[in-house]
Amino acid sequence: MKKKRIYLGVDLKKKALFEKEFGADKELKILSTLLLKEEKIFLEGIKKKYNNEPKENLENRYEVFCSQFTYDSDAIEGNTLTLQQTSLLLFENIVPASKSMREINEALNHKKAFDSILQYKGDINKQFILDLHSLVVKETLRPELEGQIGKLRNVQVYIRGAKWLPPKPEDVSNEVKRLLAWYSQNKRKLHPLILASYFHTAFEQIHPFVDGNGRVGRLVMNFILHKNGYPMINIPNKTKQKYYSALEKAHLEGDLRPFIELLINILKRSEFFI
Repeated sequence: MKKKRIYLGVDLKKKALFEKEFGADKELKILSTLLLKEEKIFLEGIKKKYNNEPKENLENRYEVFCSQFTYDSDAIEGNTLTLQQTSLLLFENIVPASKSMREINEALNHKKAFDSILQYKGDINKQFILDLHSLVVKETLRPELEGQIGKLRNVQVYIRGAKWLPPKPEDVSNEVKRLLAWYSQNKRKLHPLILASYFHTAFEQIHPFVDGNGRVGRLVMNFILHKNGYPMINIPNKTKQKYYSALEKAHLEGDLRPFIELLINILKRSEFFI
């Protein structure tokens, strides 16, 4: 199953436009079939349960999810703070003595970025993504990379252990534009879980920043779910290999199904929603 990001462009001749529209329609049809009937029923039940969660324990649920999400998203990228250290840092201002300022700032930054997507009332655009990046990597990069904060990368990046290479720096801006155009065209046509899954896997394939791509990508994925009335999904660090494997399937084979299955399985094990 091949997956391509379709961008129709402008000033196309009639035949070329028809061919591109046909390709986009075919892709949309394939994506629309990725959820099984029982999964759609499950997701609708989850949505209903989420929207009926009591407001009285919202603050408590927020603190638990924010701590867990921050811990896991940072841990996936190599941060060594424990879950308890992360929680105490974020909500009691207790700084672990044995950790570096970079790791401490990564946790504090992630909470600020998480809070920003909860408060944001707009939709996904380039500036929204750049602002998230600024929040996520502030005071965590090496001095020579600080000029890249909140900007699309102007250097080639390489991913350790990956079988694919992110786009050249001169292609990044156009790739981001195409992904945002795809999102705008399909955000009302696809199930939110498919929409969020596609956006995340495509975003990680572009790898638009010198650092922070995974954390920003998981925040944007959850913003899409939250905006559409679905609970957010925390990808546990202990499932990191399954997560990477699902991303690789999407990148190399265009197969989004393993990533969708991963998210649904996480939702099935979730004890509460935020």
